[in-house]
Amino acid sequence: MNAARQSLALTTNQYKVGTASALDVITTQVAALNSERAAAAIAGSRIGASILLVKALGGGWDADHITAE
Repeated sequence: MNAARQSLALTTNQYKVGTASALDVITTQVAALNSERAAAAIAGSRIGASILLVKALGGGWDADHITAE
């Protein structure tokens, strides 16, 4: 995701000085957006998997199950 942001910044700067076209900027923006969407989907999957793991291990979210040592 950082690479996509850096690429977008570079392409935008190239556009500003006239060495890249508007189409290049738009294409890079699409790639950066797709990268961010994929990262968000992965984060959601990780959270879901963590919840399923806790459930499979018999854990819960109830504070009464926590024992003080």
